[in-house]
Amino acid sequence: MGHKANKIHFIGIGGIGMSALAQYFKDHGTIVTGSDRDASPVTELLEKKGIEVTVGQKAENVPLDAEVIVYSDSVPEDNPERIRARELGITQFSYFEMLGEVSKGKKTIAVAGTHGKTTTTGMLAKVLKDAGASPTAVVGSIVKDFGSNYLHGDSNIFVVEACEYKDHLLEMSPKVLVITNLEWDHTDFFPSLSALQETFRKAIEKVPADGAIVTNPNDKNIASLLSDARAKVIDYTKEQDYKLRLLGEFNVMNARAAAAAARVVLPIISDVTIASSLAEFQGTWRRFEYKGKTARGADVYDDYAHHPTAVRETLKALRAKVKGKIIVAFHPHLYSRTRDLLNEFAVAFSDADKVLIAPIYAAREVDDGSISSEILAERIRATGTEATALDFGAIEAELARTGLGDTIMTMGAGDIYKVADALVAQDK
Repeated sequence: MGHKANKIHFIGIGGIGMSALAQYFKDHGTIVTGSDRDASPVTELLEKKGIEVTVGQKAENVPLDAEVIVYSDSVPEDNPERIRARELGITQFSYFEMLGEVSKGKKTIAVAGTHGKTTTTGMLAKVLKDAGASPTAVVGSIVKDFGSNYLHGDSNIFVVEACEYKDHLLEMSPKVLVITNLEWDHTDFFPSLSALQETFRKAIEKVPADGAIVTNPNDKNIASLLSDARAKVIDYTKEQDYKLRLLGEFNVMNARAAAAAARVVLPIISDVTIASSLAEFQGTWRRFEYKGKTARGADVYDDYAHHPTAVRETLKALRAKVKGKIIVAFHPHLYSRTRDLLNEFAVAFSDADKVLIAPIYAAREVDDGSISSEILAERIRATGTEATALDFGAIEAELARTGLGDTIMTMGAGDIYKVADALVAQDK
């Protein structure tokens, strides 16, 4: 089978899941090569770990002796490296297919849900590690506590962040399924909340009778899906309130979910181990991350929030923490999400004093003219919050004028974090 290969080539190796999987294979003695369109903090991490990354994608990157190709979801069939691999007759797996292969025969704990997946996965991996269970983990961001998005483990426990987009979650066969919460998202794939719920219903039904589903059964979007569960349902909201370094009510919920899942996986774990591990958890890259100060003394935070609920909750937590003005630079992610959740986005920025909106991150979508950053800015202004649509250069210039006592937050799933990095670098 594919995951017993001696040499694997990754197309799009800089992807956050892809890079974790690449580290997993290198860790298990496979020769790993890879390519990506751009260099990034992730490709630098891979180079440090001794994995060769080629920047730029062309047919000759594919090693003639590669036995398996793993490609990122964002890499289309007509990518020159995928075409070359087909010509060479090399077996190809998508990232999620390969993740499914790797997790076969392991005790897999999949963490899914609309918000908090990454933090909950990181917390759960750390708690189990600190308890001596030696889990392997694949996380959707770089966990500061591990200095990586991959954790080496010696047991058969496999903790993985699972995404519902394009039904990828259904490639997994977890013994324990964690569902943090559920809201309509990935609107380009799921035409409605009920379509998204259907995928989760299937995932719930797949969990075996001797497994467990760790969730909030009082969540109205989840409650109706649990009737056909064979596995026992564990209510993570019954966990105690854990003291955390991380801000925000949402992180308290993430910690409860991680604690409840840890108890399922390791019934002998003590309350003290859970509490002390969670209290030390440092968080992950791009999740309410403090970046430093600008040359003029403003504090800079960065966050990956790209759904209205995450935006609203993150800004609420920031408002509770800081005194001065909050200036947000938001990079909308996808035309479909911005258009379909426009009413929710319009009211999500109420805790900000000023919102600067970058041009919408298109990915592979086509602009049909029905939505734009200007339309979003106009809708936010209508709620009484100052908002302007600007390009990246103008956003950076505007933020650089922000002074001491005020706070900047860059937000979104695209490249907006680079603006935060640039602002803080000017102070160095």
